[in-house]
Amino acid sequence: QVQLVESGGGLVQPGESLRLSCAASGIMVAYRAMDWYRQAPGKQRELVATITRFGTTNYADSVKGRFTISRDYAKNTVDLQMNSLNAEDTAVYYCHINNWGDFWGQGTQVTVST
Repeated sequence: QVQLVESGGGLVQPGESLRLSCAASGIMVAYRAMDWYRQAPGKQRELVATITRFGTTNYADSVKGRFTISRDYAKNTVDLQMNSLNAEDTAVYYCHINNWGDFWGQGTQVTVST
């Protein structure tokens, strides 16, 4: 019954912004630490951001200062605001229930043109 659905990706120019959303069902994001991961072609899936049950956040060095992870409690979503995007941010982005194993949604494609 647990399901994660990512949305909000698209094609943007360098320097532009996107906001991704992860809609959760069967689980309340307020009571779980949540992650955003990304996977670029030919690379391993990497952890981008984490938000704890208490709202503490952590970011990969490559996105720190540009990305912000947050919860929308009313919508039961975990969002990722991405600013100042560059070509190296191109990847499929996935949300994840922290410390919950290999369980993923379909992901959402983010493409930043060169």
